[in-house]
Amino acid sequence: MTEQVKVIATHNGNFHADDVFAVAALKKIFPAVELIRTRDLEIIAKADIVLDVGGIYDAEKDRFDHHQKGGAGARENGIPFSSFGLIWQKYGLEICAANQEVADSLDKNLVSTIDAIDCGHVEGVQTGISLSQTISMFNPTWQEEGDFNACFDEAVAFASRILTRFIAAASGGVNAKAIVANAIEKAEDPRVIVLEQYTPWKTTVLRLSQDALFMVYPSQTGQWRIQTVPVELGSFEDRKKLPAPWAGLSDKELQEVTGLEDAMFCHNGLFIAGCASFENTIKMAEMALDD
Repeated sequence: MTEQVKVIATHNGNFHADDVFAVAALKKIFPAVELIRTRDLEIIAKADIVLDVGGIYDAEKDRFDHHQKGGAGARENGIPFSSFGLIWQKYGLEICAANQEVADSLDKNLVSTIDAIDCGHVEGVQTGISLSQTISMFNPTWQEEGDFNACFDEAVAFASRILTRFIAAASGGVNAKAIVANAIEKAEDPRVIVLEQYTPWKTTVLRLSQDALFMVYPSQTGQWRIQTVPVELGSFEDRKKLPAPWAGLSDKELQEVTGLEDAMFCHNGLFIAGCASFENTIKMAEMALDD
């Protein structure tokens, strides 16, 4: 049985992150897609899905423009919807395999940011290179005789990969919550949380434990690590640092200071250290608690 081809229409010419990511998102659930880039209203009217052009927002009819008078609504936090956000409202949950937490995470950390920039809902002067600017750089410059449609396809392929990794990261974070919560509950000492395998932990630990000072977990190479718990997400200030005499030491020097024969390193910032064995990494934690 031949798979039905979805005809998607968007505007031609210069493109931005919202229309590029909207198409990339739709391709996650509609593998057979015919993309038409045009402003011809007769062609647009015949398309199955229309985004970022056409002057209509009607999710039931798969019309997702936001340039009409009054726009197409906004989130509770005030960020207006661009075509990407409108597509995500309808199809985001399906794209994220029906996981609402993952879909919400994507909207918060990716979709709404692109919407805000596209709609000019930003404060002050932007500095640095944003993902939206990166997508825009796929457009041919004024000095190039590039094919806008070919460049758009390149940008969609790039955005599709970014979207896949955002979904993977969000899924990993959501699935890690139960593992980390269980480790907190099982901890012999609430100040030292042991993970049997590395999982993202900061958000859950900061939310569930006021007592946790150190995390102990295996590295990808098999050795063990001890890491400090920050005072808040994104902060470089820790609830408790590792002992100051360990700072910047590695191998023999650290082994002599700690008395642990397999001590490997301690970062100069005193936020992470490690041993080859679990037992001695736990001893590191005990020393750090007593320090």
